[in-house]
Amino acid sequence: MTRDHVLRTRVQLAVPRSRAFAFFSDAANLGRITPPEVAFSIQTPLPIAMTAGTLIDYTIGLRGIPMRWRTRIERWVPDEEFVDVQLRGPYAQWVHRHSFTDDDRGGTIIEDEVRYRLPLFPLGEIAHPLVRYQLRRIFSYRTEAVRRLLGVPGPALASDTPSFA
Repeated sequence: MTRDHVLRTRVQLAVPRSRAFAFFSDAANLGRITPPEVAFSIQTPLPIAMTAGTLIDYTIGLRGIPMRWRTRIERWVPDEEFVDVQLRGPYAQWVHRHSFTDDDRGGTIIEDEVRYRLPLFPLGEIAHPLVRYQLRRIFSYRTEAVRRLLGVPGPALASDTPSFA
């Protein structure tokens, strides 16, 4: 038996949904919204045409150890959602759903749901508190960076804090 974990984030931005989705459609922005300590680097030549089936190769650094990561875009619905799935990387499973909806003020609500499973169950579960801490840090940084890069003033809101199930 394995144990699945879920990370959820939600951020509301005063930008049109088409602009928010376009930002996330540009794979080059991934490095801009990832904390420097992750040593994130896209290996797939840019620009990347995003669509269902697109493969993207990255390297990341975990505690100074370089790791290769490959994802495939499983679902692509322009201006609404996309799902990327890890094919190779540090997790036994990683499924990341990004959804974009209009708010009632002409802005956008961006929600992320990541379903992940740690490797080497049950031993891998010992590391979950550290993994959860790192993911909270990465996704909090990401929220701040997205707000800044899309020109939304002010700090992240309390409701922007990642939650785990």
